[in-house]
Amino acid sequence: MSETLLEVKNLKQYFNVRTNVGKFASLKAVDDVSFDIGRGETLGLVGESGCGKTTVGRTILRLYEPTAGQIIFDGEEVTKKNITRMRKQMQMVFQDPYSSLDPRMTVEDIIGEPLDVHKLYTNKKERREKILDLMQTVGLNAEHATRYAHEFSGGQRQRIGIARALAVNPQFIVCDEPVSALDVSIQAQVINMFEELQEKLGVAYLFIAHDLLVVHHISNRIAVMYLGKIVEIADADELNDHPIHPYTESLLSAVPIPDPNITRARKRIVLEGDVPSPLNMPTGCPFRTRCRYATERCSAQCPPLTDRGTRHLVACWEK
Repeated sequence: MSETLLEVKNLKQYFNVRTNVGKFASLKAVDDVSFDIGRGETLGLVGESGCGKTTVGRTILRLYEPTAGQIIFDGEEVTKKNITRMRKQMQMVFQDPYSSLDPRMTVEDIIGEPLDVHKLYTNKKERREKILDLMQTVGLNAEHATRYAHEFSGGQRQRIGIARALAVNPQFIVCDEPVSALDVSIQAQVINMFEELQEKLGVAYLFIAHDLLVVHHISNRIAVMYLGKIVEIADADELNDHPIHPYTESLLSAVPIPDPNITRARKRIVLEGDVPSPLNMPTGCPFRTRCRYATERCSAQCPPLTDRGTRHLVACWEK
């Protein structure tokens, strides 16, 4: 059995959008992205808002039909024909626990819906037993089963969403900023639960987030995304200690450290200029318009991801 569970090869996701002048243009939300995730591994995906992180996760599950590229799960390419069967193995936890749960359904029906769709029980008694077991797994009580989503706190709602994702016993879960809408005290509980579930069930995660401290804590490897492209991938500790790409350096320099001496000695790298529009991408490297190391070569050709040793991949000509 291969150690690689998911392979994403040259994934592209373009959207046709109407411009101010009434014409249609191609918005390159995800542009030639490649990575892999091993069994039981967590790959963190970070980057600023609008860089395409969520689109990557949704396209992997074919919630969006990809423009180009391959998604290979457990040795089999994910296609329109087999996606219903594949979704038993691939699930998603959405960012907003307030809008991702149906307000007209009880908790029991929300968690039981995947069981109904994939016919994973033989009678009502077995269905209820599975639902109660899932609720216990994520720290909910049996008496919560008959309540509705609006009766719960944000952290409890996210637990309901996680229980729903676990209902089909998946091997892989896309976690789309699962703690960004929660209070800081609740974030730690949910993150710890993700880690406990991974240890218990061996599930792999694509963990999408803004918070680099959270991503570093939970991830085995981290991929950094900018304007639809991955610019750096490395082991979590390696990326945190030895960032190479100028964009990664800037992101890490903004992470707060609870030590005033280190904070005073550290130099904050502030990027100049605005993020270019994905409707009007710069030629060559997408980061060159904000990069202090940019040269003529950067404007002429987009750098490929190259291995700098120990699986530390970087897309940069000058670093």
